Amino acid sequence: MTKVALLIGTVLLGATSISAETLRDAVTQAYASNPQLLAARARQEALEEEPEQARAAGRLTAAATGNGGYDRLDYGRVASATASATLPIWTGGRVQSAVRAAERDVAAGAQGLRDAEAVILQAVVSAYADLLYSQQAVEVARIGIERLDRQVAEARSRFGLGQATQTDVAQLEAQRASVVANLADADGALATASAAYRAAVGSDAPTLSAEVPAPALLPPTLSEARVQAETNNPLLLQQRQVVKSALARIDQARADRAPSLGLTGGYGRGGRLIDGGVRGLPAAASVGLSLRLPLLTGGLVPSRVRQAEAIARAERFQTDAAEREARRSVDAAWASLTAAQRRQRAATDGLAAADLALKGVRAEYGFGLRSTIDILVADQSFRSAQLSVASARSDVLVAQAALLRAVGAFGQDAYE
Repeated sequence: MTKVALLIGTVLLGATSISAETLRDAVTQAYASNPQLLAARARQEALEEEPEQARAAGRLTAAATGNGGYDRLDYGRVASATASATLPIWTGGRVQSAVRAAERDVAAGAQGLRDAEAVILQAVVSAYADLLYSQQAVEVARIGIERLDRQVAEARSRFGLGQATQTDVAQLEAQRASVVANLADADGALATASAAYRAAVGSDAPTLSAEVPAPALLPPTLSEARVQAETNNPLLLQQRQVVKSALARIDQARADRAPSLGLTGGYGRGGRLIDGGVRGLPAAASVGLSLRLPLLTGGLVPSRVRQAEAIARAERFQTDAAEREARRSVDAAWASLTAAQRRQRAATDGLAAADLALKGVRAEYGFGLRSTIDILVADQSFRSAQLSVASARSDVLVAQAALLRAVGAFGQDAYE
């Protein structure tokens, strides 16, 4: 580990324990227990029943009916029971096209579920990043106060020896009060971030680990990211399935003008109550074919066909829009990630320089070569550099999550 990495770990993670919760832990917990995600999965399970319901229209159906009553003019008290069955033989393509449309709906729903998972997990990463930054901001302010406490004590000793003025002491005390105010703000932001984390993950916010390896599924180049989005972006794949469903519904609408043929059968028997006994009536049975041939629909079927064709055209245009949006989301996420990584490198270099400057100013101050103002400026620069590193690290996490979603690689195993 480099000297800069050791410095960052010391100044930002002084309060982080070895057992700190990782981003992988948070994602895994949210994937298993987030109520919005569970609801999306339940809706997909409901959608998966539609193909079976569409197939039922082409299968054998049977029913039994019974009734009883009083006939004053003829038989008196009577009852009857009837059983009937129907088996479609030819539906004109109605069932097949309905099944195809339902299956494409299920496939589109599966891609929509993938994106819903990515959206929720992206929110988890954002909550993790915000909480991580807030925890580090509190730690930076806390350590800054401790450092200024020592500096104030030293200035007071030097004042007692006549080597410093009351102004020097007052300047340091004013700086300390400012950092105390910063700590109060950081505590408030930490409470807000903890609430957001609890809502996203489902558990109280623990101490988080800042060591988050780059996701293995992250594309190495922009060109590869674009290729992955073309083949794996869930919203784009969902729209392509919607187009196939719309085409199947055109066939379904056209099938309404085709004839249909079915096999029907029935059996019925009745009885009447006479002198406390039941006397059976003649039984009746039937079997035959039923043919339905639409002759005139008042223009309903042609209108439905034209409507289905227009919807299919609209969905094709929507696919073009989805392709453009997939490319835009990849380019935007890549630009954000590149900028965040550059900020992190610059902030890391700045932190190393600020640490060296603070140590040098403090040493020179001991020999009377630096003023109190120099100490205050160096201390402020050091704390700002610490926060810049923390902010850039959080921005990198958020940008990585956005890129994973754009290329369709964001799932439970994204941070394996």
